[in-house]
Amino acid sequence: MQEPDAVGPQLARLAALLGVATEFWDWQGRHVTVPRHTLVAVLTALGLDATTDAAVESSLAEVETRPWRRVVPPVTVLREGSGTRLGLHVASGTGVRVAIALEDGGSRDLDGVREARGGAAREVDGVGMVELAAELPADLPVGYHDIVVTAEAAPDEGEDRADTVHRGALVVVPAAVPDPAAGRHRQWGVMAQLYQVRSALSWGHGDFADLAEVATWAARAHGAGFVLVNPLHAPDPAPPVEPSPYLPSSRRFVSPLYLRVEDVRETAYLPAAERAVVEWSAEELRARNRRDQLLDRDAVWAAKLAALEKVYGVPRSPSREAAFRDYVEREGPGLQDWATWCALREHYGEPPARWPELAGRPDLPGVASLRDELAERIRFHCWLQWVADEQLAAVQRRAREAGMALGVVHELAVGVHPDGAEAWALQDSLAHGVTVGAPPDAFNQVGQDWSQPPWRPDALAERAYAPYRDMLRSILRHCSGLRIDHVMGLFRLWWIPAGAGPAGGTYVYYDAEALVGILVLEATRAGAVVVGEDLGNVEPGVRDHLRERGVLGTSILWFEKDGDGRPRRPQTWRDLCLATVATHDLPPAAGYLAGEHLAVREKLGLLTRPADEERAHDEADRKAFVELLLDLGLLPVDHTPEQLVDALHRMLTWTPARLVGVALADLVGDRRAVNQPGTDDEYPNWRLPLTGPDGAPVLVEDLVVSERAAALATVVAEGL
Repeated sequence: MQEPDAVGPQLARLAALLGVATEFWDWQGRHVTVPRHTLVAVLTALGLDATTDAAVESSLAEVETRPWRRVVPPVTVLREGSGTRLGLHVASGTGVRVAIALEDGGSRDLDGVREARGGAAREVDGVGMVELAAELPADLPVGYHDIVVTAEAAPDEGEDRADTVHRGALVVVPAAVPDPAAGRHRQWGVMAQLYQVRSALSWGHGDFADLAEVATWAARAHGAGFVLVNPLHAPDPAPPVEPSPYLPSSRRFVSPLYLRVEDVRETAYLPAAERAVVEWSAEELRARNRRDQLLDRDAVWAAKLAALEKVYGVPRSPSREAAFRDYVEREGPGLQDWATWCALREHYGEPPARWPELAGRPDLPGVASLRDELAERIRFHCWLQWVADEQLAAVQRRAREAGMALGVVHELAVGVHPDGAEAWALQDSLAHGVTVGAPPDAFNQVGQDWSQPPWRPDALAERAYAPYRDMLRSILRHCSGLRIDHVMGLFRLWWIPAGAGPAGGTYVYYDAEALVGILVLEATRAGAVVVGEDLGNVEPGVRDHLRERGVLGTSILWFEKDGDGRPRRPQTWRDLCLATVATHDLPPAAGYLAGEHLAVREKLGLLTRPADEERAHDEADRKAFVELLLDLGLLPVDHTPEQLVDALHRMLTWTPARLVGVALADLVGDRRAVNQPGTDDEYPNWRLPLTGPDGAPVLVEDLVVSERAAALATVVAEGL
């Protein structure tokens, strides 16, 4: 008799067809079999009923029949210089003509369409179907094309022949992203959590002007080649403002919190009385830069929103208005949906889960009426994105003019807020009833639930990856690179059924050839380097695939160890990577060396082993790194804490890494991690301003004259 939670062969086959893992190896090397209830929940999120054996049989038949219901696949992704066989499904006896409609307007006819080897055939809805094969040539140009199949129906006696046309997307992608070191030396750069990087002119929150100042200083004074920032994605426009840059409302659009109000051109033309109100608001928030111990995003947004509403009301010149219209037209329906969602969020004063049914989807008639009613507010939110786009362009321009070889490198978060704009506008492309996270691993022994709805692999393919392409294109417009958080998500993601807890999920696989290929295409067109954050439980073959495609990995000093657990010597590190001492989920170097990460985890109850055991292991680990530094001659025996931090960074320059990153927190001697994984309100995640070793706030004006920052920057710059 079968156990109630056992996985039968038909359920296992259904899961395999959908890319749902029925087994995996955990971080301790143990084989794990996924229970039936987890598979049923994940398959339900993919739109399939697997609750009973009969339902599994029915769903299996439906999935196996899907390809036969389409003449041409919804999307085919092909690497440049390699052809492939294309399968077509038509009624028996149907003749076909196949052509490629090229992105540049040209066309290529394909010859030699023939019946597939083995004579594959199937009856679908009472119609006998056959599979035909067409060869896609290896010399197709890179770009987004269409496969156009004209099916010639067999004519009935006395009737005219009736042809039908079917289309599928064809994406031809470059083999790899160009090498970031090609034609130039290895680069070092500053890594900044922009919200915490404030200047005397900031409104209590780091902004684009502050980013430009940091980039200019790093490039001119110390030869930095790039500045890497946290995700700048847009949050919910209504308070409370989500503090995590990794849980945005939209990944395609930008947070207006980073706007420098005074840099919007029309601010200069405000009437005197309104200008005075704006200045008063700015002064109130600037006073907090030296005083507050935590960032207050709600206060910042309230003040900036009021000021930006006044600036929006200033008449724009004809050329400025034309530029705004051009931006809106270029961004198309995606921008309109974003702005509509913002206006609805303000209109209802509630998250989408509490909206009336008539506003539940962007394509409903009720939303069309609301778009008319809220047209001016929608236009305002479009305008916010336009001025943000302008300021981002200015930052990149200033960085390059200051001498940066690359410039600004942005970051892409794993997913979006479950109640956000993207979850509303792209709901048919997202899975419901599950969230994304990470299984237990060495650093997070209870696992993580990031609360984000994942892409549905099947829905993305049906849309020819359009939402993914649009997102990448927007982010890459004004930068020199993109860091992909949890890049393993392009291969598989850990799906957690609602209520199951982080350990109760399983992996769902994606078409990595398509997702990585489109990333390579968009990055190549933008002239950008790509860095993948490939830390944690990485499936075998993932790093090899990314290296082959020119995507840099992420090497964190504390995690670089040999098979025996000893620190790796720098010469043995991989070359195609961004090398850093730490990451935003760990304290800066000074804090890590003091055991700050362990103290926080112990205090918050995040350890699964006894604290003494964890402490002994951690201290031995840090001691091993110090011994390596001493052995390499990078550190004097009698050293200061600052010399130890310098030596850790100097060791990065001894690696072959293409890029070396130095956290702004390390440059100023900050000790606290900006985020503690596995916590919410238990730790002030993403709310800590940049501070020095004494805990006092550090502003951009302090940074540029800091002897400590200059000394560490010099260590790295001279080492490359």
